[in-house]
Amino acid sequence: MKITWHGHSCFRLSSRGLATVVTDPYDEKVVGYGPLNLRGQLISISQDSPAYNNVGAVKPNQRVINGPGEYEIGSVFITAVRTNGGKRKEDELRNTLYVFDYEGVSVAHLGNLDRVPSQSQVEALGTVNVALVPVGGGVGLNAAKAAEVISLLEPGIVVPMHYGTPKCKIKLDPLSKFLKEMGLGTVQPLEELSVTTSSVPTETQVVVLDYQA
Repeated sequence: MKITWHGHSCFRLSSRGLATVVTDPYDEKVVGYGPLNLRGQLISISQDSPAYNNVGAVKPNQRVINGPGEYEIGSVFITAVRTNGGKRKEDELRNTLYVFDYEGVSVAHLGNLDRVPSQSQVEALGTVNVALVPVGGGVGLNAAKAAEVISLLEPGIVVPMHYGTPKCKIKLDPLSKFLKEMGLGTVQPLEELSVTTSSVPTETQVVVLDYQA
């Protein structure tokens, strides 16, 4: 399967013969980057706000999921878990994280997760091969909390998202802060990530993607 980052928390997940997923399509007037013009059969929404729910940017817009549950769409199995469904601050938006199973390759998209999930929530996700993790702070995980979540999930690959870039209008910490927290220096970004069941490393690795927007 292939994973492409389009900025903020928007990714395109695709594999031949299976449904193409677009996560958290954004409104560029709010987030920055360029206007999205993507194709996919499934759109996942982690929060109901313009930074995450611009479904009109995806064609043909066949199916939208925006809450917890278990789904099977186009031979992709999806587990969705709400991470802040209990007592919330008055202005706090609900966040849903998703695990997409592409024929044995499981990709967890944590949305705008703002706290370390409970043990029961971690167990509900099952094995995570690739974790798409917010790292830039703001109302989401900062670098230190992101590292803590990664240690709980123990994924083979971590792809950071939701951090400050020259094209991002939202004030977020830069990627360098997260890389330092993980004990890394500069990481050369890739245009896309290709993953198979046999290519997932046994020790967690950080892969940085260049935004395609």
